[in-house]
Amino acid sequence: MRLGEDIRTLEGTLMLDARTGAPAGADSSRRGGESTRLVRGAVMLERGRIARVEVDERTPIDPRRIICPGFIDAHLHIPQFDAIGHDGLTLLDWLNDVIFPAERRWEDAAFARAMAARVAKRLLSHGTTGICAYGTVHHEGTRAAMESLAAAGLRGSVGQVLMDQSAPDYLLRPAAQLIDEAARMERVGRIEPIVSPRFAVSCSMALMRGAAKLAREKDWPIQTHLAEMLPECELVERLHGMPYVDVYKQAGLLGRRTVLAHGIWLSEVDRRELEGWRCVIAHCPTANRFLSSGDFAGQKFRPLALGSDVAGGPDVSMVRVARAAREVWLASLQSQAAPMFGPDYWWWQITAGNADALGWSDAGRIAVGAAADLVVVEPDVELRSAGSDAAALGQLMYGWDERWIAATVCEGRVAWTRGG
Repeated sequence: MRLGEDIRTLEGTLMLDARTGAPAGADSSRRGGESTRLVRGAVMLERGRIARVEVDERTPIDPRRIICPGFIDAHLHIPQFDAIGHDGLTLLDWLNDVIFPAERRWEDAAFARAMAARVAKRLLSHGTTGICAYGTVHHEGTRAAMESLAAAGLRGSVGQVLMDQSAPDYLLRPAAQLIDEAARMERVGRIEPIVSPRFAVSCSMALMRGAAKLAREKDWPIQTHLAEMLPECELVERLHGMPYVDVYKQAGLLGRRTVLAHGIWLSEVDRRELEGWRCVIAHCPTANRFLSSGDFAGQKFRPLALGSDVAGGPDVSMVRVARAAREVWLASLQSQAAPMFGPDYWWWQITAGNADALGWSDAGRIAVGAAADLVVVEPDVELRSAGSDAAALGQLMYGWDERWIAATVCEGRVAWTRGG
């Protein structure tokens, strides 16, 4: 396959979600659909969509070529990719000493544009075709980045960061200015705006209420951070005079289109309240480990998504993020029996599961009508199914090597190819 080539047919072993055969818009977020399977078949593409899926249940899978849905990353920071791996700091020190200086570079919109193009290529090389991501406080820099991401073929929700307190002066803006700038964001290709108050530490109540009002008026989604570390939670309560979840509730930020990153230090009462609002929690296991934030104990929370949280998370690969999430889940069990959270579930989570959480019912799956965002994987190891997909899917996840990816396809066109 050549870069830019329009693909009509892909044949091999297909990674299908459990509800394949239903229309692309069908809800697969219930427990019965939270799994994947491998089956021989072919996918026919027309005008950037999947036109037909042919399945051969009788022929054994061919591990030499696996066609996966594009992976979806529900939480990451585009300007932080050059800061991956800065170790040994707590969250708040890491932000002040490493991340905020890195984000300052987006004052230069040309730099932001070039960096986003580079990041897009890296994401595609890891099979990521959809993102929910942060820019910076810089309006022109974030707009330029959105244009680069769209040009690369990615789908996503990307937002200008909103923060008006408790950060270096060079990143602070008046609340009214931030809301005005955010309101002027526009969709570029498949990249839509998302209202992005950073977190309750760096946002006044006036800014958060303005952000919530903007999201309602524009019918845009919202993303922010929640309860990543205990000192952060304590600081939020000192700043706002109420617990973290109550701050967002008072601001009007909670709702079914709100993505809350981390959510580690929440009580069961908090989780039940957030489920009642239908908020999404974006679980970021590799970041939680890297920053020693704590272990997320809400894998049964719905709706749940997974995110790399680059640069808090050191792994760009969503397959490695999924593997880390499974390991966190297993470590939390007194008994190791958790069939609903086997590898088949975690493959589903980084594809159709994340898509459903973000409201993208036509993404993350190989199904008629879905966007033709696909990853062609050519493993160099033999997958032995041992009579079940679970074994082969486990081998694929735990043996995963990004060099297996031969090509990444966005809307039916080769957006990245190995060696090219």
